[in-house]
Amino acid sequence: MSHHREIETGVENIVVRLHQTERQLFGSFIDCNMSTAWVGDRFRIFPGKYGEDPVWGDGNELKFGEGSTVSETFALPPEAFVRPDLPKVVKPEEEGLHGAVWFESIYQSPHDASGRTLYSLYHNENYPSTLLYKPETGEGMSDDNWPPGLLGDSSIQAAPRIGIMKSLDGGDSWKNLGIILEDRNDRMIRLPINKNYCFPGGVGDPSAIANGEYLYVFFGEYAYPGPFSPETWSSAEEASGQCVSVGRIAIADLDNPEKKAKRWDGKGFNADWNGIGQPIRSLQIAAEDGGGGVSQGDELYYWGPSVSWNDEIQCWVMMLGRVDGPFWVGGKLYMSINPNRDLGVADNSQKWSTPVEIVDRPGHTLWYPSLQPDDSEESLAKKRTCLNLGKFSKLWFKDMAGDQHLYLSDYIVEFARRT
Repeated sequence: MSHHREIETGVENIVVRLHQTERQLFGSFIDCNMSTAWVGDRFRIFPGKYGEDPVWGDGNELKFGEGSTVSETFALPPEAFVRPDLPKVVKPEEEGLHGAVWFESIYQSPHDASGRTLYSLYHNENYPSTLLYKPETGEGMSDDNWPPGLLGDSSIQAAPRIGIMKSLDGGDSWKNLGIILEDRNDRMIRLPINKNYCFPGGVGDPSAIANGEYLYVFFGEYAYPGPFSPETWSSAEEASGQCVSVGRIAIADLDNPEKKAKRWDGKGFNADWNGIGQPIRSLQIAAEDGGGGVSQGDELYYWGPSVSWNDEIQCWVMMLGRVDGPFWVGGKLYMSINPNRDLGVADNSQKWSTPVEIVDRPGHTLWYPSLQPDDSEESLAKKRTCLNLGKFSKLWFKDMAGDQHLYLSDYIVEFARRT
């Protein structure tokens, strides 16, 4: 790996080196972060979509694949993937699982020596027709002035939220445990203000890491930071409450997690699961640099965090995408570093470096960057996953240009400390 590009991270004495490698393509459907876990001596991945989607079509592609090494698993053909037993999607008027889900991040219980007790943080998208509005409680979504979606003016936008499922058999079957983070209906940014053709609000694309007694959930925040009204809407006010945010839930609460998460509110994890938190300020893009609110479609913001601990540099690493225009387009990927191991101390969970550009592909749209382990003897012995990595990692992401949508890896990322 002699040919590489060295990138300054903005954190003292820490650099990354991007090594071009032979392209590896993933052959099955994926539209989310790639969640991974070792179950016994088998490396498992959980791509795909499941559930009800009246715009894009219902999904039944949420499957798992496994192999004895990371590369073997990522090289599996579509027919090698297995459909797990997933909870039934209920009717809109019933209580239970609504809309469509994508598994974004896996927490593996350290108390189960078999490795078969898994908790999946899932991204859950709904429409007013799948999550009915209840005016007496404010729950659900009203279709008043609902904006058009990714398929154009004839479609509508979905709004995401975040939930947890549990498996006791390594991912063969799952039980839904409920929603832990959600934005209320009155915060959705509607017509005539919304111009982004994607989300009116909501929280989604989570990446969860265990630290101390908590599971820290990093996610995209897309709603207005208060009740939305077109008469009182402010672009600056909207932007102030959006971008990548963090909440946390006690690991002790994971078996009964519904509505238990707390959001960062600027001083601590004090805001409710469906309350108004504050984003990570260093991950916001200033207005003078083109940054702004999600609803406008022509202002920049980071999204889609994928977080891991890196043993080589003893830091947290976050991979990010960036939206540059309507329909969620953007051809660059970024990295941010947090050198504070204990995220529960003071505001350590907020101390992320200004993101630095890692990949730039003009004319392409790049989504879901994640770092995955290599097949080195050290990585296999330590059973590394996308949450705990070492000196070398493979960078995977979704690369879209025209009708060609590929999930691929072109690079090895090397982490180093200058001495």
